[in-house]
Amino acid sequence: MKCAIVDDEPLALSLMESYVLKTPMLQFCGKYSSAVQAISGLRDEPVDLLFLDIQMPELTGLDLSRLIDTTQTRIVFTTAFSQYAVDGYKVNALDYLLKPISYSDFIGAVNRAQQWFELLKAKQPSIAAVERDLQAEGTGNEHYMYVKSDYKIIRIDFSDIQYIEGLKDYVKFYLASSSRPIISLTSMRAIESVLPAGTFMRVHRSYIVNLNQVAVFERGQIVFGDKYLPVSDSYRAAVQDYINAHLLQGRG
Repeated sequence: MKCAIVDDEPLALSLMESYVLKTPMLQFCGKYSSAVQAISGLRDEPVDLLFLDIQMPELTGLDLSRLIDTTQTRIVFTTAFSQYAVDGYKVNALDYLLKPISYSDFIGAVNRAQQWFELLKAKQPSIAAVERDLQAEGTGNEHYMYVKSDYKIIRIDFSDIQYIEGLKDYVKFYLASSSRPIISLTSMRAIESVLPAGTFMRVHRSYIVNLNQVAVFERGQIVFGDKYLPVSDSYRAAVQDYINAHLLQGRG
């Protein structure tokens, strides 16, 4: 895969260049110290994969990404700020790497890019068929559902979900089996329609919880490790009814 790097930090630029040069599946095509500089260079020599810093003067990485045809050039954002992750998905980024970037994380992103290009080249009808089936027939059954996340279709077992967070046009699935949530372009309403009602409960405009995964209620909040989920007034009665129905009553 032809690749290039854009970063205004010289040390970060050199580190990424060293990673590219020792990775056999990559062909190094250039490095740029600003997004403005990259525009003309990428126009003359387009690449398959672009490692792109987000926070840069004049023109940010997000601005540059919107000028690039992401159906041909896949973008991996490099950033020191994790809050930019969701913005990366909004411009169809393949992945984002949080600085300081390790070579193992770098290789993981490269492998995902290679798989995407292999799939594009093969034009596998099975993936397209699955996507059509999901759109036509819904995404769930009694045990699991499929969601689309970053050009992949991922199976999520209902029993593995701890809670779901809504972020405007996106949702984040927090799983017991993974430290990193799955982000998908969908709505809370669409997700709620396929979840088993007896197992999942809406507790807030932005949160749905798996009742089987809830271990602690504390002062009107639901606790998952160090994360406290609020219970809004409109759902408080339903949550309290659930607690009362399962509360062990002491005898006087």
